[in-house]
Amino acid sequence: MEHKVKIRNIEVVTYDVKRFVTEKPKNYKFTPGQATNVAINKPAWVEKKRPFTFTSLNDEDYLEFIIKGYPQSIYPDHGGVTEEIHKLAVEDEFIIGDPWGAIEYKSSGVFLTGGAGITPFIAIFKQLQKDNQLTGNKLIFSNKTSKDVILENNLRKWFDINNLVLTLTREENSNYENGRIDEKLIKKYISEFSQYFYICGKKQMVSDLNNLLNSLGANTALVVFER
Repeated sequence: MEHKVKIRNIEVVTYDVKRFVTEKPKNYKFTPGQATNVAINKPAWVEKKRPFTFTSLNDEDYLEFIIKGYPQSIYPDHGGVTEEIHKLAVEDEFIIGDPWGAIEYKSSGVFLTGGAGITPFIAIFKQLQKDNQLTGNKLIFSNKTSKDVILENNLRKWFDINNLVLTLTREENSNYENGRIDEKLIKKYISEFSQYFYICGKKQMVSDLNNLLNSLGANTALVVFER
């Protein structure tokens, strides 16, 4: 079922990421980690649906999406949808579908992600924080530069210093790790591989991390990702 929802607020999160707050349809429910297909309610865009994750909580009276803009001049494969979304204003409308997605919190574990791939985890972290259950979870989050880290201030408040690993691949900065999430980095911060692992990111990253965790002895039944 499709719903038209008006945009009520837009905020800048980083130089290329925006937060969109919209109306919430009556009786619309989702689980933290789930997404929905979103289209712009304008004639040239209504059929161009893209998946975006809810970054609000189910019991809030609005929906929130944190969306990175991919200019078509730089990312031609993205079709210009997020670029057009970043041009929208308050009172413009999204068309959203029903919630879907396999990323759901099971128990404490390690969250592995990069860039905008963190969005499915945001609502999970918010819910765990609200329920006082965030302790015991660890986040390893990779970005190109420090300017790219989404909600860094929030992450540093939510996680203690031992359970938050921010790593940069194109910037050396003493406040961050350096390099991709590889075997060396994982072994540095993880010694227990019988726990849950949650992975989100580009398909190749998800595949590579799945293979790496498997080689390190992780239980494949405890690795949660969008299949």
